[in-house]
Amino acid sequence: MKIIYTILLFTGFLLLIGCATTRETKAERPPNIILIMADDLGMETVGSYGGEDYATPRLDQLAAGGMQFQHCYANPLCTPSRIKIMTGKYNFRNYIGFGLLDPKEQTFGNILRDAGYTTCIVGKWQLYGNARQRELAGRGGTLPTDAGFDNYKLWQVKDRGFRYKTPTLETSGTGLETYEEAYGPDKFVDYLDDFITQNRDTNFFVYYPMCLVHDPFLPSPDSPDYTAYDPETRTNDTTYFRDMMAYMDHEVGRIVDRVEELGLTENTLIIFTGDNGTDRKVVSRWNGQRVPGRKGYTEEWGTHVPLIAHWPGRIAAGQKNDNLIEFTDFLPTLLDAAGVPMPADHPRDGLSFYPQLLGEDAPVREYTYCSYDPRWGNFTARTYVQNKAWKLYEDGTFYHFAEDPREENPIPDERLTAEEKAIKVQFEKVLAEMREGR
Repeated sequence: MKIIYTILLFTGFLLLIGCATTRETKAERPPNIILIMADDLGMETVGSYGGEDYATPRLDQLAAGGMQFQHCYANPLCTPSRIKIMTGKYNFRNYIGFGLLDPKEQTFGNILRDAGYTTCIVGKWQLYGNARQRELAGRGGTLPTDAGFDNYKLWQVKDRGFRYKTPTLETSGTGLETYEEAYGPDKFVDYLDDFITQNRDTNFFVYYPMCLVHDPFLPSPDSPDYTAYDPETRTNDTTYFRDMMAYMDHEVGRIVDRVEELGLTENTLIIFTGDNGTDRKVVSRWNGQRVPGRKGYTEEWGTHVPLIAHWPGRIAAGQKNDNLIEFTDFLPTLLDAAGVPMPADHPRDGLSFYPQLLGEDAPVREYTYCSYDPRWGNFTARTYVQNKAWKLYEDGTFYHFAEDPREENPIPDERLTAEEKAIKVQFEKVLAEMREGR
């Protein structure tokens, strides 16, 4: 009897050890990370931000269940923003030209893959460059695997083709294929579904730079005339923007639903943002006013984008964060979430907002900085620093953009208040420091 009792005690002890180890492993396991970035999506288009024209119920739910940042700023155009978010560096350090990612750069994909994450990217690549872009830059761009992504399904790696109906996409392992009658965004999320399912027992990092809602403005699968639409007609009608917004929101919902179905919600950080302001052909109603898209321009509506973070159990629901965020901040934030140290030789341009997600006290930004020279095109190169209300350009032009979002009324020095003078002096120091670093 004594022997049996001893065996039972020993067995129970082993079970307790096993349970404790399981709990410890689960607690210490780094989160899965899904970063979704819509194309040409300004803050004013999303319902939870006050947008009035478009149905975004899944994004609104994501925001209600997590943290919505009220002051996130991108660059005014896609490639400058993509380089900035992927590398965590200001553009003056590493931007070589539109449609190109310098092959020497280390992205968040490289760093997280090296740290043991299984990596995946779907959507729009556009960072290898076409022949003309490579000629102008004097060098080529980067392929997805060289940027840290072993698994991918992408539009415009080397070849262009359609991105929406009957898309031409390149897939890791199988190459280029045109999918007759399929819809590109559906193919991206189908691939993500399979990837997440197959890697649910690993730590994965997903980056989804969406094609939606970039022009051409076309019928989406829920549009009444989608079936009859022929992509060869080259339609570009802004009346379809509403349908594209709804379908973008639907695709985000599909991803969230898949994570929930697999029981991964409590160990998956989902972040949603946009790469720059809305297309200039689109005018949206926001908080009772009409807002024209200003993609490509450094004004408020060219750079102010949504930022929503969702992680049940770690990020408290229903929060609206009023602190400044810029695109250099994403890389250090993702590394913090993953428990991965910043490479020693990496410039510290960004400030991690991971502690803010968890409700911890941490330093916050006093300003954002933008060095914008899109090369090549019709947009003017401009460098500026701003906070949530004022902006100073390198040429000395100073705006109170909170009241003048189109930047039509620069404030001369003789009209500055004491507060504005102090802000301008601070901004001048920042610009001077950045010039020394260039």
